[in-house]
Amino acid sequence: MYKKLNLYVVCLAFVMMTACTATNLKNNAKTPCPVNSKKTGDVMQAKENCHKPVIIAHRGASGYLPEHTLEAVVMAYAMGADYIEQDVSMTKDGKIVVMHDIYLNSDTNVSKLYPKRCDKNGKYHISDFTLKEIKKLTVHERTDKNGKAVFSDRFPENDKLPLRVPTLIEEIILIQGLNKSTGNCRGLYVELKKPWVYPDHGKKFAKKVLSILNKYGYNNRSSKCYIQCFDPYALKYIKNKLHNQLKLIQLIGKNSWNETPGIDYNKMLTKNGIKKIAKYADGIGPDIDQLFTNYGKSSTLKPNNVTKWAHENGLLVHPYTLRKDSLPENLTYDSVCNALFKKAKVDGMFTDFTDLGVEYVNKNFN
Repeated sequence: MYKKLNLYVVCLAFVMMTACTATNLKNNAKTPCPVNSKKTGDVMQAKENCHKPVIIAHRGASGYLPEHTLEAVVMAYAMGADYIEQDVSMTKDGKIVVMHDIYLNSDTNVSKLYPKRCDKNGKYHISDFTLKEIKKLTVHERTDKNGKAVFSDRFPENDKLPLRVPTLIEEIILIQGLNKSTGNCRGLYVELKKPWVYPDHGKKFAKKVLSILNKYGYNNRSSKCYIQCFDPYALKYIKNKLHNQLKLIQLIGKNSWNETPGIDYNKMLTKNGIKKIAKYADGIGPDIDQLFTNYGKSSTLKPNNVTKWAHENGLLVHPYTLRKDSLPENLTYDSVCNALFKKAKVDGMFTDFTDLGVEYVNKNFN
Protein backbone atom coordinates (compact mmCIF):
# COMPACT_ATOMS: atom_id res chain seq x y z
CA MET A 1 0.00 0.00 0.00
CA TYR A 2 2.73 2.48 0.98
CA LYS A 3 4.69 1.80 -2.21
CA LYS A 4 1.59 2.49 -4.29
CA LEU A 5 0.83 5.64 -2.31
CA ASN A 6 4.40 6.88 -2.64
CA LEU A 7 4.28 6.40 -6.40
CA TYR A 8 0.95 8.18 -6.47
CA VAL A 9 2.42 11.16 -4.59
CA VAL A 10 5.31 11.38 -7.06
CA CYS A 11 2.99 11.24 -10.06
CA LEU A 12 0.55 13.72 -8.54
CA ALA A 13 3.35 16.17 -7.74
CA PHE A 14 4.62 15.99 -11.29
CA VAL A 15 1.19 16.35 -12.90
CA MET A 16 0.34 19.35 -10.70
CA MET A 17 3.63 21.11 -11.25
CA THR A 18 3.81 20.55 -14.99
CA ALA A 19 0.25 21.79 -15.30
CA CYS A 20 1.18 24.94 -13.40
CA THR A 21 4.51 25.43 -15.17
CA ALA A 22 4.00 24.23 -18.73
CA THR A 23 5.25 27.58 -19.99
CA ASN A 24 8.20 27.36 -17.63
CA LEU A 25 9.22 23.99 -19.03
CA LYS A 26 8.98 25.33 -22.56
CA ASN A 27 10.83 28.58 -21.86
CA ASN A 28 13.65 26.77 -20.08
CA ALA A 29 14.06 24.02 -22.65
CA LYS A 30 17.63 23.47 -23.81
CA THR A 31 19.17 21.02 -26.19
CA PRO A 32 17.76 17.69 -24.96
CA CYS A 33 19.99 15.06 -23.40
CA PRO A 34 20.64 12.29 -25.93
CA VAL A 35 17.98 9.60 -25.67
CA ASN A 36 19.39 7.16 -28.19
CA SER A 37 22.52 6.46 -26.18
CA LYS A 38 23.11 4.45 -23.05
CA LYS A 39 25.20 7.34 -21.80
CA THR A 40 22.33 9.72 -21.22
CA GLY A 41 24.29 11.73 -18.70
CA ASP A 42 26.71 12.73 -21.43
CA VAL A 43 25.39 16.03 -22.74
CA MET A 44 26.66 16.23 -26.31
CA GLN A 45 25.77 19.86 -26.79
CA ALA A 46 27.32 23.30 -26.95
CA LYS A 47 28.48 24.87 -23.71
CA GLU A 48 25.78 26.37 -21.54
CA ASN A 49 25.20 30.04 -22.13
CA CYS A 50 27.86 31.55 -19.89
CA HIS A 51 25.90 34.83 -19.76
CA LYS A 52 22.79 33.22 -18.27
CA PRO A 53 23.29 32.10 -14.65
CA VAL A 54 22.24 28.61 -13.63
CA ILE A 55 19.73 27.88 -10.89
CA ILE A 56 20.56 24.94 -8.66
CA ALA A 57 17.67 23.42 -6.70
CA HIS A 58 19.06 23.16 -3.18
CA ARG A 59 18.07 19.70 -1.92
CA GLY A 60 15.32 19.73 -4.55
CA ALA A 61 12.41 22.13 -4.14
CA SER A 62 13.10 22.14 -0.41
CA GLY A 63 11.21 25.36 0.19
CA TYR A 64 7.99 23.51 -0.61
CA LEU A 65 8.52 19.81 0.15
CA PRO A 66 10.75 17.87 2.56
CA GLU A 67 14.30 18.09 1.29
CA HIS A 68 15.92 15.48 -0.96
CA THR A 69 12.75 13.43 -1.39
CA LEU A 70 11.89 12.24 -4.89
CA GLU A 71 8.81 14.43 -4.64
CA ALA A 72 11.02 17.49 -4.05
CA VAL A 73 13.13 16.47 -7.05
CA VAL A 74 10.07 16.29 -9.30
CA MET A 75 8.85 19.68 -8.14
CA ALA A 76 12.25 21.32 -8.70
CA TYR A 77 12.44 19.75 -12.14
CA ALA A 78 9.02 21.05 -13.12
CA MET A 79 9.92 24.51 -11.84
CA GLY A 80 12.79 24.68 -14.29
CA ALA A 81 15.95 24.10 -12.26
CA ASP A 82 19.11 23.81 -14.34
CA TYR A 83 20.59 21.45 -11.77
CA ILE A 84 19.19 19.52 -8.82
CA GLU A 85 21.42 18.90 -5.82
CA GLN A 86 22.12 15.50 -4.28
CA ASP A 87 23.92 15.40 -0.91
CA VAL A 88 25.22 11.84 -0.61
CA SER A 89 26.44 9.54 2.15
CA MET A 90 27.26 5.81 2.34
CA THR A 91 25.27 3.26 4.31
CA LYS A 92 26.63 0.40 6.41
CA ASP A 93 26.28 -1.94 3.42
CA GLY A 94 27.98 0.44 1.00
CA LYS A 95 24.92 1.95 -0.72
CA ILE A 96 24.80 5.63 -1.66
CA VAL A 97 21.80 7.53 -0.28
CA VAL A 98 20.72 11.14 -0.66
CA MET A 99 20.43 13.12 2.58
CA HIS A 100 21.86 16.42 3.70
CA ASP A 101 23.28 15.26 7.02
CA ILE A 102 25.46 12.27 7.81
CA TYR A 103 22.91 11.65 10.56
CA LEU A 104 19.25 10.61 10.27
CA ASN A 105 17.97 12.70 13.20
CA SER A 106 16.77 15.94 11.62
CA ASP A 107 14.72 14.63 8.71
CA THR A 108 13.34 11.20 9.62
CA ASN A 109 11.48 9.26 12.30
CA VAL A 110 14.59 7.20 13.09
CA SER A 111 14.30 7.72 16.86
CA LYS A 112 10.84 6.12 16.82
CA LEU A 113 11.78 3.08 14.76
CA TYR A 114 15.27 2.51 16.14
CA PRO A 115 15.34 4.15 19.60
CA LYS A 116 18.40 2.21 20.78
CA ARG A 117 20.60 2.73 17.71
CA CYS A 118 21.97 6.19 18.48
CA ASP A 119 25.46 7.01 19.69
CA LYS A 120 26.27 8.48 23.11
CA ASN A 121 25.41 11.95 21.78
CA GLY A 122 22.00 10.88 20.52
CA LYS A 123 23.09 10.83 16.86
CA TYR A 124 21.92 8.21 14.39
CA HIS A 125 24.68 7.77 11.83
CA ILE A 126 23.75 6.81 8.28
CA SER A 127 26.85 4.63 8.21
CA ASP A 128 25.43 2.51 11.05
CA PHE A 129 22.33 1.51 9.09
CA THR A 130 21.78 -0.68 6.04
CA LEU A 131 19.82 0.59 3.07
CA LYS A 132 16.98 -1.79 3.92
CA GLU A 133 16.74 -0.28 7.39
CA ILE A 134 16.87 3.29 6.09
CA LYS A 135 14.13 2.56 3.55
CA LYS A 136 11.76 1.83 6.43
CA LEU A 137 12.06 5.41 7.65
CA THR A 138 9.76 8.24 6.64
CA VAL A 139 11.17 11.66 5.77
CA HIS A 140 9.69 14.85 7.17
CA GLU A 141 10.46 18.57 7.15
CA ARG A 142 13.77 19.47 8.81
CA THR A 143 13.62 19.86 12.59
CA ASP A 144 16.07 21.16 15.19
CA LYS A 145 17.48 19.28 18.18
CA ASN A 146 14.27 19.99 20.10
CA GLY A 147 12.09 18.52 17.38
CA LYS A 148 10.72 21.87 16.19
CA ALA A 149 10.52 22.77 12.49
CA VAL A 150 13.52 24.82 11.38
CA PHE A 151 11.29 26.68 8.92
CA SER A 152 7.89 26.99 10.57
CA ASP A 153 5.96 28.06 7.46
CA ARG A 154 7.11 25.24 5.23
CA PHE A 155 5.61 21.79 4.65
CA PRO A 156 4.09 20.55 7.91
CA GLU A 157 5.91 17.74 9.68
CA ASN A 158 4.01 14.48 9.24
CA ASP A 159 5.51 11.00 9.58
CA LYS A 160 2.35 9.44 8.17
CA LEU A 161 3.11 10.56 4.63
CA PRO A 162 5.37 7.84 3.18
CA LEU A 163 8.20 10.00 1.89
CA ARG A 164 11.39 7.95 1.73
CA VAL A 165 15.15 8.48 1.72
CA PRO A 166 16.16 8.03 -1.94
CA THR A 167 19.31 6.48 -3.29
CA LEU A 168 21.52 8.33 -5.75
CA ILE A 169 20.58 5.78 -8.39
CA GLU A 170 16.87 6.45 -7.86
CA GLU A 171 17.35 10.19 -8.28
CA ILE A 172 19.40 9.70 -11.43
CA ILE A 173 16.80 7.39 -12.96
CA LEU A 174 14.05 9.89 -12.12
CA ILE A 175 15.88 12.91 -13.55
CA GLN A 176 17.00 11.09 -16.69
CA GLY A 177 13.49 9.74 -17.19
CA LEU A 178 12.06 13.25 -16.98
CA ASN A 179 14.77 14.51 -19.33
CA LYS A 180 13.58 12.00 -21.90
CA SER A 181 9.84 12.51 -21.41
CA THR A 182 9.95 16.34 -21.34
CA GLY A 183 12.78 16.98 -23.83
CA ASN A 184 14.67 19.03 -21.27
CA CYS A 185 18.12 18.46 -19.86
CA ARG A 186 18.37 19.01 -16.13
CA GLY A 187 21.64 18.14 -14.47
CA LEU A 188 22.98 16.66 -11.24
CA TYR A 189 24.91 18.55 -8.59
CA VAL A 190 26.36 15.94 -6.24
CA GLU A 191 27.92 16.74 -2.87
CA LEU A 192 30.08 14.23 -1.03
CA LYS A 193 29.24 14.71 2.64
CA LYS A 194 32.14 14.69 5.10
CA PRO A 195 34.42 12.07 3.48
CA TRP A 196 36.71 12.31 6.49
CA VAL A 197 34.25 10.41 8.71
CA TYR A 198 35.07 7.16 6.89
CA PRO A 199 38.16 5.13 7.96
CA ASP A 200 39.90 5.67 4.59
CA HIS A 201 38.95 9.37 4.39
CA GLY A 202 36.20 8.53 1.93
CA LYS A 203 38.23 6.87 -0.82
CA LYS A 204 35.83 3.93 -1.12
CA PHE A 205 32.91 6.36 -0.81
CA ALA A 206 34.22 8.55 -3.65
CA LYS A 207 34.87 5.52 -5.88
CA LYS A 208 31.31 4.26 -5.35
CA VAL A 209 29.79 7.63 -6.21
CA LEU A 210 31.89 8.01 -9.35
CA SER A 211 31.12 4.44 -10.37
CA ILE A 212 27.38 5.14 -10.20
CA LEU A 213 27.74 8.39 -12.14
CA ASN A 214 29.86 6.66 -14.78
CA LYS A 215 27.31 3.85 -15.13
CA TYR A 216 24.64 6.41 -15.99
CA GLY A 217 26.82 8.34 -18.43
CA TYR A 218 28.22 11.12 -16.28
CA ASN A 219 31.91 10.76 -17.00
CA ASN A 220 33.36 13.67 -18.96
CA ARG A 221 33.65 17.44 -19.12
CA SER A 222 30.45 17.89 -21.11
CA SER A 223 28.34 15.78 -18.74
CA LYS A 224 25.56 17.73 -17.04
CA CYS A 225 26.98 17.02 -13.61
CA TYR A 226 29.07 18.74 -10.94
CA ILE A 227 30.75 17.18 -7.92
CA GLN A 228 31.12 19.42 -4.88
CA CYS A 229 32.70 18.97 -1.48
CA PHE A 230 33.91 21.02 1.49
CA ASP A 231 36.89 18.68 1.75
CA PRO A 232 39.79 19.68 -0.55
CA TYR A 233 41.58 16.39 0.14
CA ALA A 234 38.64 14.49 -1.33
CA LEU A 235 38.47 16.71 -4.41
CA LYS A 236 42.21 16.35 -5.04
CA TYR A 237 41.92 12.57 -4.66
CA ILE A 238 39.04 12.47 -7.14
CA LYS A 239 40.94 14.57 -9.66
CA ASN A 240 44.49 13.24 -9.32
CA LYS A 241 44.04 9.62 -8.26
CA LEU A 242 40.70 8.66 -9.77
CA HIS A 243 41.36 10.83 -12.86
CA ASN A 244 37.85 12.20 -12.77
CA GLN A 245 36.74 14.30 -15.74
CA LEU A 246 33.60 15.77 -14.17
CA LYS A 247 33.56 19.40 -13.06
CA LEU A 248 34.63 19.88 -9.42
CA ILE A 249 33.45 22.59 -7.03
CA GLN A 250 35.28 23.51 -3.84
CA LEU A 251 32.66 24.40 -1.25
CA ILE A 252 33.76 27.07 1.20
CA GLY A 253 32.28 27.14 4.67
CA LYS A 254 32.84 28.98 7.92
CA ASN A 255 35.66 27.80 10.16
CA SER A 256 33.22 27.66 13.07
CA TRP A 257 31.27 24.90 11.32
CA ASN A 258 34.18 22.43 11.50
CA GLU A 259 33.20 21.02 8.11
CA THR A 260 36.64 19.50 7.52
CA PRO A 261 39.20 19.17 10.34
CA GLY A 262 42.36 21.15 9.74
CA ILE A 263 41.00 23.28 6.89
CA ASP A 264 41.08 27.07 7.12
CA TYR A 265 38.30 28.34 4.87
CA ASN A 266 39.27 31.95 5.50
CA LYS A 267 42.51 31.30 3.64
CA MET A 268 40.55 29.88 0.72
CA LEU A 269 38.83 33.25 0.34
CA THR A 270 42.10 35.11 -0.20
CA LYS A 271 43.61 35.87 -3.60
CA ASN A 272 46.28 33.23 -3.09
CA GLY A 273 43.74 30.75 -1.72
CA ILE A 274 41.58 31.11 -4.81
CA LYS A 275 44.65 30.60 -6.99
CA LYS A 276 45.42 27.33 -5.20
CA ILE A 277 41.85 26.08 -5.62
CA ALA A 278 42.11 26.66 -9.37
CA LYS A 279 44.80 23.95 -9.53
CA TYR A 280 42.30 21.18 -8.76
CA ALA A 281 38.75 22.58 -9.06
CA ASP A 282 36.56 24.20 -11.69
CA GLY A 283 34.69 26.49 -9.36
CA ILE A 284 33.90 27.55 -5.82
CA GLY A 285 30.75 27.37 -3.75
CA PRO A 286 30.92 30.02 -1.00
CA ASP A 287 28.21 31.10 1.37
CA ILE A 288 26.39 34.13 -0.06
CA ASP A 289 27.60 36.41 2.72
CA GLN A 290 31.21 35.54 1.89
CA LEU A 291 30.86 37.48 -1.38
CA PHE A 292 29.96 40.84 0.17
CA THR A 293 31.56 43.24 2.61
CA ASN A 294 28.29 44.19 4.29
CA TYR A 295 25.82 41.33 3.97
CA GLY A 296 23.14 41.63 6.64
CA LYS A 297 24.23 45.16 7.53
CA SER A 298 22.89 47.18 4.63
CA SER A 299 20.25 47.04 1.91
CA THR A 300 22.92 48.09 -0.61
CA LEU A 301 25.25 45.14 -0.87
CA LYS A 302 28.88 45.73 -1.85
CA PRO A 303 30.77 42.81 -3.44
CA ASN A 304 34.22 41.97 -2.19
CA ASN A 305 36.93 40.61 -4.49
CA VAL A 306 36.21 36.88 -4.17
CA THR A 307 34.18 36.51 -7.39
CA LYS A 308 36.63 38.74 -9.27
CA TRP A 309 39.60 36.63 -8.16
CA ALA A 310 37.75 33.42 -8.99
CA HIS A 311 36.95 34.56 -12.52
CA GLU A 312 40.52 35.74 -13.04
CA ASN A 313 41.59 32.16 -12.28
CA GLY A 314 38.99 30.61 -14.56
CA LEU A 315 36.73 29.44 -11.75
CA LEU A 316 32.94 29.42 -11.68
CA VAL A 317 31.16 30.87 -8.64
CA HIS A 318 27.99 29.13 -7.37
CA PRO A 319 27.08 30.53 -3.92
CA TYR A 320 24.61 28.97 -1.50
CA THR A 321 21.79 29.28 -0.30
CA LEU A 322 19.12 31.88 -1.10
CA ARG A 323 15.94 31.39 0.95
CA LYS A 324 13.03 33.81 0.88
CA ASP A 325 12.14 32.83 4.46
CA SER A 326 15.62 33.33 5.90
CA LEU A 327 16.81 36.77 4.86
CA PRO A 328 18.21 39.75 6.77
CA GLU A 329 15.46 42.28 7.49
CA ASN A 330 16.77 44.82 5.01
CA LEU A 331 16.94 42.46 2.04
CA THR A 332 14.49 40.72 -0.32
CA TYR A 333 14.91 37.67 -2.53
CA ASP A 334 15.19 39.80 -5.67
CA SER A 335 17.52 42.36 -4.10
CA VAL A 336 19.96 39.57 -3.22
CA CYS A 337 19.63 38.22 -6.76
CA ASN A 338 20.43 41.66 -8.12
CA ALA A 339 23.53 41.87 -5.95
CA LEU A 340 24.68 38.36 -6.82
CA PHE A 341 24.09 38.40 -10.56
CA LYS A 342 24.46 42.07 -11.51
CA LYS A 343 27.04 43.31 -9.00
CA ALA A 344 29.11 40.30 -7.98
CA LYS A 345 28.38 38.62 -11.34
CA VAL A 346 28.25 35.06 -10.06
CA ASP A 347 27.61 32.20 -12.49
CA GLY A 348 24.72 30.57 -10.65
CA MET A 349 23.25 30.02 -7.21
CA PHE A 350 21.66 27.49 -4.91
CA THR A 351 18.15 28.22 -3.73
CA ASP A 352 15.41 26.44 -1.78
CA PHE A 353 12.86 28.25 -3.94
CA THR A 354 13.59 27.11 -7.48
CA ASP A 355 10.62 28.89 -9.02
CA LEU A 356 11.72 32.31 -7.74
CA GLY A 357 15.28 31.82 -8.96
CA VAL A 358 14.18 30.66 -12.40
CA GLU A 359 11.70 33.51 -12.67
CA TYR A 360 14.38 36.06 -11.81
CA VAL A 361 16.90 34.70 -14.31
CA ASN A 362 14.31 34.48 -17.10
CA LYS A 363 13.28 38.10 -16.54
CA ASN A 364 16.80 39.48 -16.37
CA PHE A 365 18.92 37.29 -18.67
CA ASN A 366 17.17 36.67 -21.98
